[in-house]
Amino acid sequence: MQKFTLHKGIVAPMDRENVDTDAIIPKQFLKSIRKTGFGPNLFDEWRYLDHGEPGQDPASRKPNPDFVLNQPRYLPGAYRTEGASVLLARKNFGCGSSREHAPWAIDQYGFRAVIAPSFADIFFNNCFKNGLLPIVLPEATVDLLFNETHAFPGYELTIDLENQVIVRPQGETIPFEVQAFRKYCLLNGFDDIGLTLRQSDKIKAFEAERLATKPWLAHTM
Repeated sequence: MQKFTLHKGIVAPMDRENVDTDAIIPKQFLKSIRKTGFGPNLFDEWRYLDHGEPGQDPASRKPNPDFVLNQPRYLPGAYRTEGASVLLARKNFGCGSSREHAPWAIDQYGFRAVIAPSFADIFFNNCFKNGLLPIVLPEATVDLLFNETHAFPGYELTIDLENQVIVRPQGETIPFEVQAFRKYCLLNGFDDIGLTLRQSDKIKAFEAERLATKPWLAHTM
């Protein structure tokens, strides 16, 4: 899992409440058994005017020019090499079904953090397990960030996880809360498997001792 320490990026505003996981990554794309390749289909039914199916070439699709992520100011090449990488959202973001594909799609599109007044619980937990930082801020603060994002093309925020602050363009800071264990995992790039592999020496020692005392376990039927 990619570490999250300090990130500076353009902010894209998703000005809708109750964005559910089927909007984030529609159900037809859950057919894939791979954990990669979901970025091109993030918000698929909103980003495109035609219906999408797994395996389609995005270049052959019809983009919706009115959708926020298709606006030039949030795409690569408009104000910097990268496109938007901080998603600003409204309350109850990530509601609906518990599909882990939703944070996969957001991360693989290029977003490193999502800021909102509230998140659905399962989506919130899945973000941390996949290297995506969900930040909860008061609605008034989120409103302020929406206003600034709309007013200033190329609007960027710096997210400092170590110090738990968001730095606005003029240097003002906005503190945020994050549970200590989740912070530790993000800073070090540990998902559940990574956490377990820290104990690989102990696991190998246990397996060796178990086979020494119960050698028949090495035989297969």
